[in-house]
Amino acid sequence: MRIICPHCGDRSHDEFVALGAVDPVRPEGSERMEDWIDYVYSRKNPAGLHREWFYHASGCRAWLCVTRNTLTHEITDVSIAPARKSGGAP
Repeated sequence: MRIICPHCGDRSHDEFVALGAVDPVRPEGSERMEDWIDYVYSRKNPAGLHREWFYHASGCRAWLCVTRNTLTHEITDVSIAPARKSGGAP
């Protein structure tokens, strides 16, 4: 699989570290253990397009949002991840 980094260009997926899906939302303010267990351990396994975080560890060290087809591994979009309000990784 090849990922086109906006900074470094076409690179092997071996240069990147996958963090996981873009869509999980932290259950801030929730005291229910079930909400936190679901957030930490439950993940969707979609067939088709899926947005994921990738970190370019062996390159520019940027966090990227990659849209990938889970059936074919075709990458249809790569963008720089937006910075969190607190800064740092997505």
